[in-house]
Amino acid sequence: MKKYLLLISFLYSASLFAQTPDDALRTAWYTQNGSGRNTATGGVMGSLGGDITANHVNPAGLGLFKTNEFVLSPGFNLNNNKFNYRGVDTSAQKNNFNYGATGLILSSSSDYKRKWTSSAFAISVNQIANYNNHIQFSGLNNMSSFSEKYLEELTHDKADMNAALSNYVYGSSLAFRTYLIDSISGPGGSLAGYQSLVPISTGVKQSYDAITTGGYHEIALGLAGNMDDKMYVGASLVIPVISYNRELVYSEKDATTNTKNDFSSFEYKESFSSRGIGLGLKMGLIYKPKDFWRIGFAFHTPQMMGYKDEVRSSMITNTEGYAGILSESSNNLNSGNPGKSDYNLITPYRAIISASYVFREVKDVRNQRAFLSADLEFVNYRGARFSASDKSDKALVDYYTLLNNTIKEYYKSNFNLRVGGELKFEVWMIRLGGGYYGSPYADANLKADKIVASGGLGYRNHGMFIDLSYSHAFQKDVQFPYLLNDKPNTFASQTGARGTVMMTVGIKF
Repeated sequence: MKKYLLLISFLYSASLFAQTPDDALRTAWYTQNGSGRNTATGGVMGSLGGDITANHVNPAGLGLFKTNEFVLSPGFNLNNNKFNYRGVDTSAQKNNFNYGATGLILSSSSDYKRKWTSSAFAISVNQIANYNNHIQFSGLNNMSSFSEKYLEELTHDKADMNAALSNYVYGSSLAFRTYLIDSISGPGGSLAGYQSLVPISTGVKQSYDAITTGGYHEIALGLAGNMDDKMYVGASLVIPVISYNRELVYSEKDATTNTKNDFSSFEYKESFSSRGIGLGLKMGLIYKPKDFWRIGFAFHTPQMMGYKDEVRSSMITNTEGYAGILSESSNNLNSGNPGKSDYNLITPYRAIISASYVFREVKDVRNQRAFLSADLEFVNYRGARFSASDKSDKALVDYYTLLNNTIKEYYKSNFNLRVGGELKFEVWMIRLGGGYYGSPYADANLKADKIVASGGLGYRNHGMFIDLSYSHAFQKDVQFPYLLNDKPNTFASQTGARGTVMMTVGIKF
């Protein structure tokens, strides 16, 4: 954890800004999303197959298709977040549209007696994770201040006055120019250090408010084969596309009524955007050892992604009689241009083992009456790795080496478990499911997990089907407003839930 905090005070230059382990977690810790049928049954797709979601979980499941299919899956999210920060409870809501697995499946059968009886090709897109959210909390703090991270940055870099004024365009320079941070004079007018004008000992009212938007989307091209309706193998080439935006407003206000302590308030605003695209491979197989049983295994290789980030920031500070109200922005200090950063990320790998029991397992799926299925997924969260796009920049290469070492300490590997089933009545189906997603954090004090309960209905008749589902994810996580090196860090405990409504409409042809 200590190395993680040191990253906050290690910035490369005025035109670059730091990535953190949290940036890697956005592409790794999420609940299963897919078609209405898939989400209703808890996301079990490791051994079940026969659904377009298989293209994003275990492509071998495409081998069960014997007809062509077009699928469309619109959805809607309902976020209800609750936070406790230093004993103060707050809540925030944000609803938005989303979508599940959508695309086209083309199948073909052999006209001759061969072991490979059929094959299928699929092209689909799925929203793996939805980033639309509202993170908001506030409380009274007499232990630390956001401003102290600027002190640490300037002290760590042994910054002189000119550096403090101009080298930290998106942080410390804003604080220094608005006198949130000021210099300390030494003998003969020399620079003895820096100080924060925030009166921490008497307490400050802190407020964190962030609106996030965007999503983790995946385009998949999958191919699968069916060997005598006993063995199914498949693979999909996946193209992850990331879009993430955050509008942050953070403020601190004097908790006292003293108008002569040289501090009233400050407000920091940040506009951050991140865009990424990459490449990966998902492979799997499904085997039927006996009638009724299906055993599945899938492996998701690490995805290699290239990112381009941009940031703009500003600050307004009121130090009362000390310097009055002053404001500064990165636009003023960087000729109106945003800070830009190009880098690479390798995401963690995943492995899934699964088993399904299908009642009346027959080639004609219309005669199948029910199924029960379970997936056990292993995710190596600590395996995420950043790297510099410019390998010739030694300082930047060293920074990402430190960041990767921190990720190995900050995160751990863990398991996700999903279970679900379906009961069929002629053309109607009833589905239920659930899932548990373990914490990615190595520190046991950071309480985090996700528990999902889901259900839905399905209708299939005359080559058309409609699936409607609702899943409810109970979430626990932590949110840090800032991180410091020399003090215990405080964070908000996050609870609440996310509800997801998904409808899939499809036709067979």
